[in-house]
Amino acid sequence: MELKNVAQGIYDETQVEEGFFILKFSNDTAENQLFRREVSAHFIQFHFCLKGSASFSFNNGAYRLPIQQGVSLLLYNPQRELPIEVSVSPQSWVISMLIPIRSFHGMFSNEAESISFLSEENRDRKYYKDGPISPSMAIVLNQVMNYNLHPMVKLIYFRAKAYELLSLYFNRSEDVDIEQCPFLVDESNVSKIKNAKQIVINRMAEPPTLQELADEVQLPINRLKEGFKQIYGEPVFTFLFNHKMEVARQMLATGSYNVNEVGLKVGYSTSSHFIAAFRKKFGTTPKKFVMSLTAQGLRT
Repeated sequence: MELKNVAQGIYDETQVEEGFFILKFSNDTAENQLFRREVSAHFIQFHFCLKGSASFSFNNGAYRLPIQQGVSLLLYNPQRELPIEVSVSPQSWVISMLIPIRSFHGMFSNEAESISFLSEENRDRKYYKDGPISPSMAIVLNQVMNYNLHPMVKLIYFRAKAYELLSLYFNRSEDVDIEQCPFLVDESNVSKIKNAKQIVINRMAEPPTLQELADEVQLPINRLKEGFKQIYGEPVFTFLFNHKMEVARQMLATGSYNVNEVGLKVGYSTSSHFIAAFRKKFGTTPKKFVMSLTAQGLRT
């Protein structure tokens, strides 16, 4: 893999299965960001522009393929390599999937004839398709972009979301765009939910109530609750609890704070309540956790 001219934090790549990759581009800077990656002719490429815009270049820049917010691209050329060279515009998000064509055939072995580029007569031909991102696809893409679960479940979560995205992409049912949280397709609503997350993180010791939070980010409370769970995978206060416990764990691991100090920092007025919460999350008390680190030589 080759990376060039990509600011730190802009790009993230996850291999969900052998040869199956999810690429995330999140350019929240004020400048275009250029990314290059070699891709062999054995891969099918899916690109989704969730926000802003980007431009793909091929044949050493001789051919350009722009992609706008709400648009997807499918690219496949078994006759030549199609390395990714993409310029991601400021304030833009793009998610890509790279899948070996052999694996892709395996997924749709019984339905290959219903997918035109997998049919026997077309299987050696190059294929290009663009199309709109449906509301249900946009929800999955937002979940992938805003992933905030424990690192140990990232792989299985991304794998599940990749398969869900593919199933939605190729779902030809007339009911494919049933109103599944369609307000999440509106970037302003997604921004409000992201703002809500930041508010509860910043004020974790004294968080607002759900109604106060909804009022502050200017969303109806039911949409805040539903949207937050759709994007971050858990309700607001479950997310906050998990965040507080992770902050507490990290503080204890430094050895610079005692149990009472950590408890107060994350919003527990009594040490007994903090100890009970910590045990609920990690299955051990803060004191035993610290002792285990010392025993392992991870703390002095």
